[in-house]
Amino acid sequence: MWKLSTAVILLSYLIGSFPTGYIVGKIAGMDVREQGSGNIGATNVLRLLGKGWGYSVFFTDAFKGFLAVRLALMLVARAPGTIQYADFFAILAAAACVVGHSFPLWLWFRGGKGVATSAGSILGVMPLAAITIFLVWVVVFLITRYASLASIIAALALPPAVAVLMHLQRTQGVVLLYFSAAMTALVVWRHRSNIARLLNGTEQRFTRR
Repeated sequence: MWKLSTAVILLSYLIGSFPTGYIVGKIAGMDVREQGSGNIGATNVLRLLGKGWGYSVFFTDAFKGFLAVRLALMLVARAPGTIQYADFFAILAAAACVVGHSFPLWLWFRGGKGVATSAGSILGVMPLAAITIFLVWVVVFLITRYASLASIIAALALPPAVAVLMHLQRTQGVVLLYFSAAMTALVVWRHRSNIARLLNGTEQRFTRR
């Protein structure tokens, strides 16, 4: 089973490490790492290049997470004697994809903050949890106009959402709960500079137009 695990990790990492925001910036004639917040994620691209580019980056980064999970499940389905471990491999793929997005080899491990890719991977593993945290993000953003604060609160809402849904659906799988906690920790840690600016009152807010 270790061969399948290795294949899932490598494939998912490579999918996650596809630097969507960086490539979009280059297409538009800009290195987004040298402008705005310097991040290659959708928020910085949206601020620099507009909604069209920003939304494209968000949905592509989310699709990376979803794709990694679904491909892992396809590999498991074709490997004899592993179907009972499908949830484990799905979570393994999701984690590796988010790590790849946050620390891509191609950009010297300077990637995005993992919000969109985490959401996409959760969508592949537990769709209702993904929908829940997306709604949390939308509500917080509409109230505060801070994308970073919305991302942080949505990440913090993930483990409770997973726990509640597991209880309601009467499913077992403590690994999924551990995974959601790990994803929350990663997203919050990647937003540590945003947290400092939020506390200092210097975080950039999206204005209504």
